[in-house]
Amino acid sequence: MYRLGIIGCGSRMSGLLPHFRHEGLTIAAVADPRVGDMQEKFGAAAVVCSSDSTEHDSQLVALYPDAESMLASERLDGICIGTRCSLHTPMALLAAWRGIPIFLEKPVSTSWEQLKALSELLPSSDSIVVSFPLRRSAIAETVKQIVDSGELGEIEHIQAWNNVFYGRGYYKKWYRDDSETGGLFLQKTTHDFDYISYLLGDRKPVRLCAVESKQIYKGDMPAGQRCADCTRQRECPESPKNLERAGEPPNGEYCCFALDTGNQDSGSVIIEYDTGMHVVYSQNFFVRKGAGSRGARLMGYRGTLEFDFNTNRIEVWKHFEDKHYTIDVGSGGGHSGGDARLCENFAAVVRGEEKSLTTLADGIASARLCLAARDSAREHRFIEV
Repeated sequence: MYRLGIIGCGSRMSGLLPHFRHEGLTIAAVADPRVGDMQEKFGAAAVVCSSDSTEHDSQLVALYPDAESMLASERLDGICIGTRCSLHTPMALLAAWRGIPIFLEKPVSTSWEQLKALSELLPSSDSIVVSFPLRRSAIAETVKQIVDSGELGEIEHIQAWNNVFYGRGYYKKWYRDDSETGGLFLQKTTHDFDYISYLLGDRKPVRLCAVESKQIYKGDMPAGQRCADCTRQRECPESPKNLERAGEPPNGEYCCFALDTGNQDSGSVIIEYDTGMHVVYSQNFFVRKGAGSRGARLMGYRGTLEFDFNTNRIEVWKHFEDKHYTIDVGSGGGHSGGDARLCENFAAVVRGEEKSLTTLADGIASARLCLAARDSAREHRFIEV
């Protein structure tokens, strides 16, 4: 049995644990400062340890308050990093000395300084699996097959979008602190830039420009205001009662119209590539319900393809034939089945059977574009990449 150590076991990593177990990996230890929450999560199957702990039942999940204690005390075959975004790079650098496979959540870095430091690990990137499930999804792999077949001709233009129907969570929960997330280009767009890179193959981005707006989730409510303590619940469309009437979950406890709410609520990027073609990407965080959509339209001279991760549907139009067809791929689970495939690959890396299919180099390339987009939007200029 291969033993995994988890650094940061929040909602994202908790959702992946069943996949790891399904692949024959066992959760041996968890490092998380919320030890009480971890005790509740793992129950009787866990034991609280510390840096000076000596022995414990190897069948139990050992809980540590920090990563240093866990790494010093446990014999592990793999490490999964699911902390808040600002800690992804520091924890990867801390864990790397063990020389064992690492599963690293995105974004891999939230600053240029972190990205430079993380680049030191590139020689060992074959054993680092970055959490890019959209690239590994069945729908993205099907699109890739169609693109590589030449059926559409060379792809000369892409229009991509992510209209997030659950976007209020980025203003009502801890994500509202963009010093933690690095901003919503890094938080969300890193996935989209990665799958676009995957579909385009060898083409390299050379420069980009970006704009971002904050038109909805802003206001004059006090910093730290919680919805439960608010006096405007009757008229506020984001109050728990009004959301319930609209059939929407609250998705967080803080006021999204408070002075301390960070993050843009829409943003757009244009990327120019070395061949002269360009990609247009746009994201939005205040659409709701059926208005949500995530996908792209790829255009070649011979045909156009459009796909949507939310519906798992692909449509193809042939430009020189009276032909249009649709492929329904099926969801296959979280992130259109990408989560299961990510964990399958990581398990194979831990067992020594495969190399990473979503490498650290992929994570760094995507983060570089996101950081450049953030700089471009703030500085109102093109950025060379």
